Amino acid sequence: MRVAFAGTPEFALPALRALAASHHQIVGVLTQPDRPSGRGRQIVPSPVKLAAVSFGFPIAQPARLRSEEELAALRDWHPDALVVVAYGLILPPPVLELPSFGCINIHASLLPRWRGAAPIARAILAGDAQTGVTIMSMDAGLDTGPILLERSLPIDRAATTGSLQQALATLGAGALLEVLEEVAAGTAQRRPQPPTGATYAAKVEKSEALIDWRASALAIERQVRAFNPWPTAETRWAGEPLRIHAARAAMPGDRAPVAPTGAHSVGSVIALEREAIWVACGEGSLAITELQRPGRKRLGAAEFVRGGQISLGQRLG
Repeated sequence: MRVAFAGTPEFALPALRALAASHHQIVGVLTQPDRPSGRGRQIVPSPVKLAAVSFGFPIAQPARLRSEEELAALRDWHPDALVVVAYGLILPPPVLELPSFGCINIHASLLPRWRGAAPIARAILAGDAQTGVTIMSMDAGLDTGPILLERSLPIDRAATTGSLQQALATLGAGALLEVLEEVAAGTAQRRPQPPTGATYAAKVEKSEALIDWRASALAIERQVRAFNPWPTAETRWAGEPLRIHAARAAMPGDRAPVAPTGAHSVGSVIALEREAIWVACGEGSLAITELQRPGRKRLGAAEFVRGGQISLGQRLG
């Protein structure tokens, strides 16, 4: 089958590599235009572009996909199917209608839950017990197309957005190849998404990463995990920002310091242990295990405490 691919970030790479190793013919790759990145704001290509170059695939980088000029490369490729993985552009009707087998998307949730831009972070924030990938046939709606295949994955308490992205990208790549075989054979089953249970995964904003210590320890733990690696949970300490890369809430049965009651204690350091800095929350206590000051390297709690940089009773936030 002649397959075109549309994707931009690292999440899309396992699917592109799986397609490259398959018997399908990759006729071209769409990816976002090169953009400034990093402290130096140098113009850099997307991860998908770099991979496509290494494979020798034709590449197009339209800014929108609206004009005939922007659609020209895709039309010239004459794809039987267009595989879309975190491309970053809304596909207009002319694109959706162009491939004979349609546009096939890998979405990082079990639809209809968490339609939208940030399904992995939203699933962690909500405390979902599982997530997964949905391979769907795209329509004009926002992640509303019929489901071709779903694969689920449990969310454990060690999972971050970064670790789940890697796991789901790999899971989605394998599921995609299964679906393409069925599509080519004419045996693919498209089922409508359930009419209930839809939720929207809004794009993550940097402001969401600021910790409110009045929240429960478990909610803050999820915030830390959901915003790892970006934008990274953050609090204030000694007049400067303090990034929290890893933390865990005290659970029933854990040997953890008891947080004092009262609004005055919220955000206070209540214990300094070998591997954790314990902070009182609105409900329960949180063990910070990895943190970072501005312009400094990331430190484990033990090294941070050894440096004498924090003391009992200090307030965060």
